[in-house]
Amino acid sequence: MSLASAIRTRDLNELPSRRDEDWRWSDLKAVIRVMPDPSPAAYTAAANPALDGIDAARILYINGRLVDGGRIAIPATGKGAFVRRFVSATAETAHHVDAPVEVGAGGRLLLIDSFEGQAAGYLASTTGAIRLDEGAVVERIVLIDEPEDAVSVARFEVQLSEGASFSQTVLATGAKRQRFETHVAHPGGASVRLDGAYLLGGARHSDQTTVLNHEGLAGLSSQLVKGVVADRARAVFQGKIIVAKGADGTDARMGSHAILLSDRAEVDAKPELEIYADDVQCAHGNTVGALDDAALFYARSRGIPELQAKAMLTAAFVGEVVVRIGDDAAREMARAWVEVKLAGLV
Repeated sequence: MSLASAIRTRDLNELPSRRDEDWRWSDLKAVIRVMPDPSPAAYTAAANPALDGIDAARILYINGRLVDGGRIAIPATGKGAFVRRFVSATAETAHHVDAPVEVGAGGRLLLIDSFEGQAAGYLASTTGAIRLDEGAVVERIVLIDEPEDAVSVARFEVQLSEGASFSQTVLATGAKRQRFETHVAHPGGASVRLDGAYLLGGARHSDQTTVLNHEGLAGLSSQLVKGVVADRARAVFQGKIIVAKGADGTDARMGSHAILLSDRAEVDAKPELEIYADDVQCAHGNTVGALDDAALFYARSRGIPELQAKAMLTAAFVGEVVVRIGDDAAREMARAWVEVKLAGLV
């Protein structure tokens, strides 16, 4: 069951619900009562100034259709930088798109994926396989900026080869229901970084779900997810690390941390480790709390107004995710994007 299959068949019974363990905090049946009509073809979309500072080829999807550019396939030892925009442009309609990526042996790719809502009340589903051949390097930054009444689900399957490196940072502001899934098959002898941040206000909902399967020797993975949740918003983080039998020497770390800015805000976090191998180093941590009163008092005692002090502390908190982005231009773009989104929360 998935949103993609429900859109394809127009059968509401295909929607995942709270009866599905992995969806109990992001129930789609509760918010989708009628399947809307398919999204029509559209060929223009408003510009996104947040992406202006990135020197990269542009690929544009509108309403689930590729309207500019092509699919990404980096040849062996090749290099590329791409910005893909997934734009939902028609209200009260539904669409699905599949957007695969292939990077040949020794190739390098900077990929920025921007999910944008320019209409109200739509359903959007996105899938894609991301394949890295031996020694390939990918840095991916995902920006998800959608209206409060939209429903969107994205699921990406990442397949690594030995010696590959995959780094991802997901930045999300939520929607009526918003879920971003990343599933990684880790062969060992490769490295993965899966980071994320959610900046939520109003009644928005954001779900970041990851499954990382270490299948071979000496695999390395690191994960840091942070969030700021205000008003009646709800954040969900589900992170599972599986270390298969024989995957000795695995080093896997996961951290999930959130700040609540309201008594009505909610964070549901479920970090998991399943370890079937010996000689591994694995750890996870999870915290949910309010802003540090001592730090806030210190800032105010130095003459900083309360609202400004809160903004500084939340920016520093989320900034720990942003600074891990390797590409300078992408990191600056992400920092500016987060700064704008936080300004509406604190």
